[in-house]
Amino acid sequence: MSSKPSDITRPAGHGGSQAWAPAFASAFASAFATGSAAHGGAVGSGGVALPGTAPAAPMPPPLPPAERARLDEAFRATLARGIHGLCFSPYLEGQEPGSQIGEAQIRERLAIVRPHTRWVRSFSCTDGHEQTPRVAKALGLKTLVGAWLGIDHEINAREIAGAIAVARAGHADVVAVGNEVLLRGDLTEDELIAHIEAVRQALPGVPVGYVDAYFLFEKHPRVTAACDVVMTNCYPFWEGCPREQALPYMQTMLARTRAAAPGKRILISETGWPDQGSAFHGAVPGTEAAMQYFVDTAAWAEAEGIEWFHFAAFDEAWKVGAEGDVGAYWGLWDKDARLKFG
Repeated sequence: MSSKPSDITRPAGHGGSQAWAPAFASAFASAFATGSAAHGGAVGSGGVALPGTAPAAPMPPPLPPAERARLDEAFRATLARGIHGLCFSPYLEGQEPGSQIGEAQIRERLAIVRPHTRWVRSFSCTDGHEQTPRVAKALGLKTLVGAWLGIDHEINAREIAGAIAVARAGHADVVAVGNEVLLRGDLTEDELIAHIEAVRQALPGVPVGYVDAYFLFEKHPRVTAACDVVMTNCYPFWEGCPREQALPYMQTMLARTRAAAPGKRILISETGWPDQGSAFHGAVPGTEAAMQYFVDTAAWAEAEGIEWFHFAAFDEAWKVGAEGDVGAYWGLWDKDARLKFG
């Protein structure tokens, strides 16, 4: 299971942001219309520049003290009420995908987030991550259990077997078969559908689906049809959207998913905003931006009854190389489990 930063297979437990075509960059109309995904080159398939190849917006000035105090209070109140779900990876300093994860650290990290969420989303069912759903259920949390699929068919088989075992033990409320597999191009549509169908047949009564960027469900209607649950990753940041417009833009991502999957249960499986790192076109990381995006999304989702998972619970230091300098800074808590905001 690779953890090399340059390896687009991206290893189990990744869970996170991908540099999609920046809809708020100069080629807004083309990118938004095609929803094209970009991998590793200077220009995406929609003719849109990737991170570092176009000018980025400057860092906004800090909020005046009174406004910052109101934002701090809103963040604290939102976290105290609790949100629908958090994306959870238990890595400690020095660990990365491929490290063996012990139950004690999973339990310690889940105990931190337990008061603030009703669901946790895990990303893998190997290397110790298969323990996360059992521990989460024991703590009274619901679970979205992921099987990480990539180009290694042997690893895929172990992930699928692990997810089936977790669900048969009663520890999975929803199973996600793959995360951004089509976005990365790791498997064909037929291969992915075969995995989804195999898990569905093995787990009658357990909702089964697939996770990908919102526009992939438009481009792959057969995959969408194979899902009991459609799980859509929505990242305004990775489309260059200014933070002030991010919530309505994310709502258009969800609307497009709904249009592609009429009648299906739909979850926002990932959304969030980084608090450190380089800007991407009009999207600028920052503490206040990350806090405001979290507060705004939570308020909207609660009012509309949206099932959503904030990315992420904890910062993951290993991601700096894998996802640029923003990669390690999507958490509500830092890598040492200290709350970062409020």
